[in-house]
Amino acid sequence: MLTVYDYLQIRTAHAQGESVRSIAKRLHYAQKTIRKVIASVTGQPPGYTRSGPVECPKLGAVIPVIEQILKDDEQAPRKQRHTAMQLFRRLVKDHQYRGEYDQVRRYVAKVRQRERETFVPLEHRPGVRLECDFGHIHVDYPQGRRLVSVLVACWSFSQALFLIKLPTERTESVLHGLVCALSFFGLVPRELWWDNPKTVAWAIHRGRERSLNAHFAALASHYRFEPLFCMPAKGQEKPDAERSVYALQRRFGTPVPAVADDAELNGYLSAFCQTEMDRTVAGQQNTIGQNFALEKPQGLVLPRHGFDACIPRAAVVDKYQTVRVEGCRYSVPREVAFRPVTVKLYPQRIEVVREGRVVASHARLDLEHLQANASSLDPLHYLPTLLRKPAALDHSGVFGNWQLPASFEELRGTLEQVHGERAGTRQYIRVLQLLMRHPLQRVGQAIDACRHRPTLSAEIIAQKAERLAQATATAAALLGPAGCTIGAAGLDVPNLTVAPPDLRQFDQLLSVYSTEPMAQGDRDVQSPESPGDAAQAQPEGLAAADDVGGVRQALA
Repeated sequence: MLTVYDYLQIRTAHAQGESVRSIAKRLHYAQKTIRKVIASVTGQPPGYTRSGPVECPKLGAVIPVIEQILKDDEQAPRKQRHTAMQLFRRLVKDHQYRGEYDQVRRYVAKVRQRERETFVPLEHRPGVRLECDFGHIHVDYPQGRRLVSVLVACWSFSQALFLIKLPTERTESVLHGLVCALSFFGLVPRELWWDNPKTVAWAIHRGRERSLNAHFAALASHYRFEPLFCMPAKGQEKPDAERSVYALQRRFGTPVPAVADDAELNGYLSAFCQTEMDRTVAGQQNTIGQNFALEKPQGLVLPRHGFDACIPRAAVVDKYQTVRVEGCRYSVPREVAFRPVTVKLYPQRIEVVREGRVVASHARLDLEHLQANASSLDPLHYLPTLLRKPAALDHSGVFGNWQLPASFEELRGTLEQVHGERAGTRQYIRVLQLLMRHPLQRVGQAIDACRHRPTLSAEIIAQKAERLAQATATAAALLGPAGCTIGAAGLDVPNLTVAPPDLRQFDQLLSVYSTEPMAQGDRDVQSPESPGDAAQAQPEGLAAADDVGGVRQALA
């Protein structure tokens, strides 16, 4: 068989004028062969070409069966399709195949290679496309190693990256994470791409049509981006987010990060994203940060007003001053008892809203690590009711689990020694009710300043707390012009002076209980012998416990 070197020798000899007969005689080839080489268009040997298809005496009889099985597999679940070995076993058992496995394997590989999906290289314009996904890494906390969810957002043009650890992958976490991502980037994409999670798109229709989650649709409307989704099981349609998940796991998460809490982890993730801005992607000349600067003029500007990333739910406050959300109970003030409220679910907290005003805020309970009927009860919400039901102070978990400074417990013992057990307890409850108007530190300072007085009472401590409040307001007024303080937003807020409450009216009530024996168990504050005096003796307690409707009716 002639090689390319033989072709070179023959064609150059003929080009120099040597005859075909002379070349054939010298190189010992037939003249017909020499003429074919000289007439070659390419100047190279033509190579081997089969004259016909290869015969498969054993496999050929079952090739139609193999083709049909592979065609049926296209409709089967991905993990329940035939492998080459499983197909070979089926041919031997059901179709009496007597050939070798390797013949079946090579034919199946050839068929599947012929049907493999191919792609068209894409180019993305700046400021258009942002891809999102969730990645998962293990993190070492003081309590042990945990698998956490991290929201990944990546720009397709510049590869600019944002990462944030979220407590869950629920809708409220998705909303919060996207709000943080857009705030981090400082601009809004024209298209936001997702897979098809139920928290974002609850129904998949023909093609790319989706039924959006109402809260995600509200987010898209607020920021004015177009929500787009990959086809089912086609995660490769957002390759930038998939590569970013790989970077999260291999580059940030290796070795396994050790942090004290989620705030520290998110700080490290933010620093990692900032460091990525200085990296140059393979095949690019500019850094990620330089390419991201080209995205900003082409993207959409952030809205002037922020988006409230929460899931609102309607609820009704029950007789225990709690609202039930996701099997957990959260306390609210007495003034909204038995009334409809709106509960705003955030990833890590809940807010209870009544008539546009936040009346209660709690850290959100983690249902995965709590038993059923878990509750978050704020003792301050139950203080207005405590004077009517003083026995609850010692028989309720709300107050039993209340962590107060040691000075409070010492104060209770002192008051009970001075005024008697029952009257001293009510004096102590009135001191606790000061926490509704003053911070804990101020009330603690008032207690420390008055504890050594021989005639100690709740009124004396209240007056001291008011004087401390006025001193604080005076000191703050010196920092602002004309008796005004400067708020966080740079606005002048006038200082309002409230006269200290006159708690001497409670003396009548206390005298009733100090002179008349009480039956065991809880008893209403109002004495049956002096109903009028008892009603007038509780202006502070009743005012705090009254609902809004009752106050309006009284004013009318």
